[in-house]
Amino acid sequence: MGSLARVDRQPAFVLHRRAYRESSLLLDVLTRDFGRIGLVARSARASKKGQGSLLQPFQSLLLSWSGRGELKTLVSAERAQMLPLVTGERLFSALYLNELLVRALAPADPHLPVFEAYAGLLPGLATDADHEPLLRDFELLLLRELGYALDLGVEASYGECLEPEAFYAFDPATGFVPQPEGLDSTHAFPGWALLAIGQRDYADVRTRRLAKRLLREALAAAIGERPLRSREYFRPAPAPVSWEPDSHR
Repeated sequence: MGSLARVDRQPAFVLHRRAYRESSLLLDVLTRDFGRIGLVARSARASKKGQGSLLQPFQSLLLSWSGRGELKTLVSAERAQMLPLVTGERLFSALYLNELLVRALAPADPHLPVFEAYAGLLPGLATDADHEPLLRDFELLLLRELGYALDLGVEASYGECLEPEAFYAFDPATGFVPQPEGLDSTHAFPGWALLAIGQRDYADVRTRRLAKRLLREALAAAIGERPLRSREYFRPAPAPVSWEPDSHR
């Protein structure tokens, strides 16, 4: 794939963009058939002929480019379809997904299931009131594509089925290991929650909380321990401090 000099009208999404030189853009894009690639969009920020307004994240595009090196040159861009805008808190989730893909996917390594899942997730992320299950399902699929699939039905030691009442420690290299009785289970995962995650059942708020922690630990094995910058958006804001005169003075 790296030897191709020209690619025409490839389905793609912009994952990240930044200014380059006086009027150009550097783009990190997710493509259907070529995986994650880097593009330079020359004069994209020029006032009249630039395509900067089109080359935005979270929009379905058809991109054409040329070049044989790692950084290709964008030839043309057109909108493939109009997607609903991602706004509000959902925008933070979308930014998280984009940063996750930039960190997790090696350049020029296509993963069609990831591309299709991402393309299908964006409309739901923009419109569904409950988008947290969408994120967890996407993370599980991404892990599977990267070779870090979670077996949420059996424990790693003997291949026995998980017990709802038992607790399990998570080892990214092997899977879920029974937590011996009497040990602190604060950081272990209850079997009932793991089984619920495996069945994509996030009705219980405790399951959601545990799924988020589990997938964060699992993804760290794939992308490294360095925190994702976009996760800062999800940190609760500090409680406002109210000041009242001291009545005892």
